Amino acid sequence: MKVDRSWTTGLLVGVIALTTGGWLINQGGTAGAGESRRLLDEIHRLIAEHFVDEVSPDELYRMAIDGMLENLGDPYTTFLEPRDSEDLRFTTTGNYGGLGVRIEPKDGWITVVQVLPNSPAVREGLEVGDRIIEVEGESAEDWSVDRAVNTLRGERGAGVNLTIARVGVDRPLAIHIVRDVIQVRQAQGFMLDDRIGYATLRGFSRGAKEELVETLDGLVEGGAGGLILDLRRNPGGLLPAGIEITDLFLDRGREVVETRSRVADQNYVFTAPSRDRYADVPLVVVVDGLSASASEIVAGALQDHDRAVIVGTTTFGKGSVQTLYHLSGNNSMKVTTARWYTPVGRSITKDFDRESALRELAASAVAVSGEPVAAPSEPEEREEFVTEGGRTVYGGGGITPDLVVYRDTLSTNEQELRRLATRSGAIPRNIVFRWAVEYANDHDFNEGFAVTQAMRDEIWDALTAAGAEVERDLFDGSQTYVDWLIADELAGSEFGEVPQLRSRVTRDAQVQAALDLLRDADSPETLLAIAARAAEERAAEGTPGGAPGGDR
Repeated sequence: MKVDRSWTTGLLVGVIALTTGGWLINQGGTAGAGESRRLLDEIHRLIAEHFVDEVSPDELYRMAIDGMLENLGDPYTTFLEPRDSEDLRFTTTGNYGGLGVRIEPKDGWITVVQVLPNSPAVREGLEVGDRIIEVEGESAEDWSVDRAVNTLRGERGAGVNLTIARVGVDRPLAIHIVRDVIQVRQAQGFMLDDRIGYATLRGFSRGAKEELVETLDGLVEGGAGGLILDLRRNPGGLLPAGIEITDLFLDRGREVVETRSRVADQNYVFTAPSRDRYADVPLVVVVDGLSASASEIVAGALQDHDRAVIVGTTTFGKGSVQTLYHLSGNNSMKVTTARWYTPVGRSITKDFDRESALRELAASAVAVSGEPVAAPSEPEEREEFVTEGGRTVYGGGGITPDLVVYRDTLSTNEQELRRLATRSGAIPRNIVFRWAVEYANDHDFNEGFAVTQAMRDEIWDALTAAGAEVERDLFDGSQTYVDWLIADELAGSEFGEVPQLRSRVTRDAQVQAALDLLRDADSPETLLAIAARAAEERAAEGTPGGAPGGDR
């Protein structure tokens, strides 16, 4: 039986795991018994007692669990140990216990690349560029990000002792920081010009709707006659938040998403509970291959109802539902129990296998930011559907944008510069980051600064000093890449997250394509027509969105 629901029914409480974009429904459950269970116990006992090498009973049970889940062939059905609860809490609430810093590995050391406002890190004086060289007296050299995150996060009120190395300070600094609850802001926004507003949403945790409404209302009140909603690299979040955010752009009663399961009480049709808050405002949603689950729900529903134009590259393709079952010992388990469908009945689930994923990664080009960009491929055979306005959309394999636009990628020269410098141990982004921290300490400049030849020369000197085995001609022929790194790292070091984001989007091909569409659109209807013409023009040119890779 299908039941129409709005998100306010409270009958389905869902969260989406950051690592998979999977929907989770909190429930309890017990395993059944029978002959197979007795057989498993017998095998367990025989191995524990007679196998040539000693294996603990706990290890054997965990092997059995891992083998069982692996043979299901579903990467989203997973066993969660108690230590996973912190990540789950962050997914659900957007909060975690920690220091309030964003970290990345640079030159073998965990390095602070952002300090959140009003955080313990700010109060104790941590700065962008600080290298964490010891934690509780233990060297942090060559630590992975995962190890650092697991070590630095903790309960509110618990202290941690760090030793840091700081630019311009000739001896290590000892800092004691007391952890606190860190609230990660989900939405950020600003005006791109005098009439187009830009907002990015990084997750769908509790409070995401309020943050996004605050951001979008501010843009509209500031004169925005068109909006860009950036859902790239957004892996999902809470189900109610996803429906709330979709509801901002749909009229009351419009379908948002349907879940289908062989379990009767998980069959739902969720509908928008209120009016379109931004009615008549043209909207572009920007997506990529890491836009998953709740992001795909938003993009799919707005595409099916012809409410927004989708720009970018095909989304992740996560269309299944996981139920969270609580087990003994504070363990839990996610089990795939349903699939979800867009308003016109599309399943967007993409089939994955490890070997094809590795082949795709190997064939990928590299964005100026260093991230892989999938190579374009011929569209596979996919089921066709029709939107509310009669447009053709596709099921399977993620949400295909109305206008495919690839990110800017490195030219042949820039790829070679990056490869040779990295092989020499002088990773360009790390070199520019360290330079930017020092430059920001020594110079005064405004947010609208221009990259100068003097800055490029200093980067060249820093690269060669770090041992980069590259020719000057190759460096000079990679100016777009070098300038992007300089602008990005200087904006982040001196002005913080939002100015850095603003600097990035001004150099972002996908956002600029969205901006071009909106400049001539005075309604959602005219936006759709403009996007259709743009797609036809790109198809006629034989470059749907500009294929990544190669020389400019």
